[in-house]
Amino acid sequence: AVTIAHHLLLCRPKIPMYRLILSRAATSTSRTSFRAFSEVAGVGSLKTSTGLVGLDVDQNAVANIIKHNQALLDKMSASDMPETAVYRQNVSAIAKYRIDVCNQFPDDPEKVEEMCNMGQVEELVEQAKDEMVVLDMYLEKRYWEMVTPVSDVDEFEVDPEMEFTDGEDEAKKE
Repeated sequence: AVTIAHHLLLCRPKIPMYRLILSRAATSTSRTSFRAFSEVAGVGSLKTSTGLVGLDVDQNAVANIIKHNQALLDKMSASDMPETAVYRQNVSAIAKYRIDVCNQFPDDPEKVEEMCNMGQVEELVEQAKDEMVVLDMYLEKRYWEMVTPVSDVDEFEVDPEMEFTDGEDEAKKE
């Protein structure tokens, strides 16, 4: 049986200065992805494939993560969405964290991937772009105005007629 790794090794360019290196990287979803790297004399190792169909390698991914996440922060600060909106707090926290990690490790995309634990750096760029689409929709529809905050647990009333079980009673009946 020919595996993907064997196929990639057999089909690689026959140029002596290139050496294909397969890197297995576990992502947050516990799936394994193969990424191809080429060893270029005098340059080092360059990523040649993400191993994900439709997602090209971005040699400037770390800088692009900073750029797109900063754009999210800028758009939110320029909007009329209140700072108390939970969506704004969550997106801001994630964007600031990713920018901070990228600033700490600008020349180490694998460390950025490890610290963010949300896929390859190219995926992090796509996530920021996708979040911008969601943010535009959120701002246009003013969704933060539709959220009803739950301020106090005492507001929750339990129906005294309702029976609560831990599930064991149902198992005993069967």
